[in-house]
Amino acid sequence: MSMYLVRFTLASATWARLVEKPEDRRKALEPVFAAAGGKLHGFWYAFGDADGYVLGELPDDVVAASTLTKVAASGAFTSVSTTKLLTVEEMLAALGAASGVTYRAPGAAS
Repeated sequence: MSMYLVRFTLASATWARLVEKPEDRRKALEPVFAAAGGKLHGFWYAFGDADGYVLGELPDDVVAASTLTKVAASGAFTSVSTTKLLTVEEMLAALGAASGVTYRAPGAAS
């Protein structure tokens, strides 16, 4: 299972519907994650560049892409972006594997 941080901005029509009829959107999103074999870990509204954030766990990138594409296609959002989060152990493994990668920076000597 992988963790994903989803950043969203709601469309003005969505805000208008929520003002008219407030609802806890976690209750709508929890079964979406569960049906995809995952789990909703958190849902927050925010001030600033985004209207909110969702932290969820899904089986893999393909399931995450299909699930979040379906949510984004609802028309309720002006933007949805997803960041896959790595555990410390995954990053340590990646750092260990990086020592075997050969790379020349632009403009550096061969």
